[in-house]
Amino acid sequence: MAKLNVLISDGISQVALEKFQSSDKYSVNFRKTTSAEELLSLVAEADILAIRSASRVTPEVLAAGKNLKLVVRLGAGVDNIDVPAATSRGVGVMNTAAANSLSAAEHTIALMFALARRVPQAVASLSRHEWKREQFVGFELSGKTLGVIGSGQIGRIVMEKALALGMRVVAYDPFVSDLSRFPSLGRAKLVKTLEELVSQSDLVTLHIPRTKETKGVISRELLKSFKKGSYLLNVARGGLLDNEAVFEALESGQLAGAALDVFEVEPPAFPDRLIDHPKVIATPHLGASTLEAQERVGLVAYDQVTGFFERGEKSGFVNP
Repeated sequence: MAKLNVLISDGISQVALEKFQSSDKYSVNFRKTTSAEELLSLVAEADILAIRSASRVTPEVLAAGKNLKLVVRLGAGVDNIDVPAATSRGVGVMNTAAANSLSAAEHTIALMFALARRVPQAVASLSRHEWKREQFVGFELSGKTLGVIGSGQIGRIVMEKALALGMRVVAYDPFVSDLSRFPSLGRAKLVKTLEELVSQSDLVTLHIPRTKETKGVISRELLKSFKKGSYLLNVARGGLLDNEAVFEALESGQLAGAALDVFEVEPPAFPDRLIDHPKVIATPHLGASTLEAQERVGLVAYDQVTGFFERGEKSGFVNP
């Protein structure tokens, strides 16, 4: 049987790369980065395309991939893949959603603490040889209310950790009617509307995919319902915020601060007045950037690909 050609366009963990390379079933074209033009050319020979967040699988890429059978997203979000176009061409799309959940949740908690204690601002001040303790008085997370938008795996882990910190947790998810099947979330409360959630939350964190329905969900209108002086975190997907409205809310004091790990265009065009705002902590899409998560993502991808081609399994598929 001829080997399947695997194009890895955005890098993969070394242990997973070695698994693909050592198998007699795959011929591997490994690249750490691939431009859009290069992808159009390279995908022509690929049976399997493995991507992270940098590569975009457009209808043009799918048309160029004449032999393409499977697109593997090394991570959770598939908004950089035209799933309907892939489905119409008979190309499977799978992700490794659970593999990086813990790292994304921990990064969320890290940013919560950074907001609460103004850690980046204090570090920057001290690096300028300033000693201005009075400017960096923070607040305790214990006793505060965390609003979690989205109760998927990452959202649930964030809730568990917040509860362990002594926080009150409220959650909104239109697809979930009851959290009781998750015993660890026993003290979390499910609310019926976003307005209800944000109006009582000291901090609001997003853990939802970007879809047509969720794009710009943090809108100018919704921000009016936020508790004055609250904080916003986005470690989910870019495009969930109306950036201009968030900027205005920071300027007016409606929001006391924001922590952003993801952006609609990555990397963003600099300068960016939201990223540069003194009340904003921004990181360059680090949610899944841990050694453990990257190794898990790669190994899960290898197991799912092998399971599909050798045993007809469809673990991780996001299209029919």
